[in-house]
Amino acid sequence: MKLVNLFGSFFLVILLASFLGCASTSKQEGTGEYIDDSVITTKVKAAIFEEASLKSSEINVETFKGVVQLSGFVTSQASINKAIEITRHVKGVKSVTNSMRLK
Repeated sequence: MKLVNLFGSFFLVILLASFLGCASTSKQEGTGEYIDDSVITTKVKAAIFEEASLKSSEINVETFKGVVQLSGFVTSQASINKAIEITRHVKGVKSVTNSMRLK
């Protein structure tokens, strides 16, 4: 009987440790958040690609905990404004950080 209790306790400790390894911190995403951010990044890139007035190759997209950062060198302020507007309308985006620069 003690062997069963010992095995159960050991299994519980291992299970708890594995869950803590997947938890997020303020500087690191958990597994679920990473997947969510990957989906948001893909949706933003697709939305920018579909906009004929923007060159998607000029704009880089990164997402961390729902905050999307746009960076790169674009040809006009109108392109910057349009990219920000498109990004804000993507589901899951909490905020947009603009790091784009004019050429």
